[in-house]
Amino acid sequence: MSIIVAIVEDDAGIREALARILTRAPGFQCLGCYATAEEALIELGSVKPDVVLMDINLPGMSGVECVRALKANRESPHIVMLTVYEDSEQIFESLAAGAAGYLLKRTPPSELLEAIRDVHSGGAPMSSQIARKVVQSFRATLPLNKLTQLSPREQEILRSLAQGFLIKEIAEQLGIGFDTVRTHIRRIYEKLQVHSRAQAVAKFVQPDQLLRREKGG
Repeated sequence: MSIIVAIVEDDAGIREALARILTRAPGFQCLGCYATAEEALIELGSVKPDVVLMDINLPGMSGVECVRALKANRESPHIVMLTVYEDSEQIFESLAAGAAGYLLKRTPPSELLEAIRDVHSGGAPMSSQIARKVVQSFRATLPLNKLTQLSPREQEILRSLAQGFLIKEIAEQLGIGFDTVRTHIRRIYEKLQVHSRAQAVAKFVQPDQLLRREKGG
């Protein structure tokens, strides 16, 4: 079964380029391209995509507002923000509205397709620089009693999530199955009482710790 994808992007050139990438890639179908959020909200109900690639800076209703409106529906698709913005506030607002991932428009086609597969299977794709900014957006810290509830393997997987690795990449690094990693992630969410990668990472990692680790300190 192909992954059905829709695109909400006001720049015609970018919209067409994304559609070409999806059309030429095995296992994907692009069944909707929309220049405005208003148009997307009208049409997506009949298209029923699995994944929506959403721009933020749209004419009229913003991409964040469109995410919020789509997520009000119980059968809403997975939404990945695809934007030029690296601003922490924009990232936080998108994820808080219900977006499952956040990628930059300069993401290479192969990584974009992998991210769509990841979000379709329950992941939360983010580039490493975006993951860092997400952590900086949150100031909550994890109480010691919560930290001790995580097994060494779960802590190891959560560190990889904080560094922006995809589920597939974590499975390859640790030499375990894709489904095994997903099971660990589900247990991590349950123990930390969170519902997303962003929330889990924010509770587990201090912002300065993540920055030091990325600098190799």
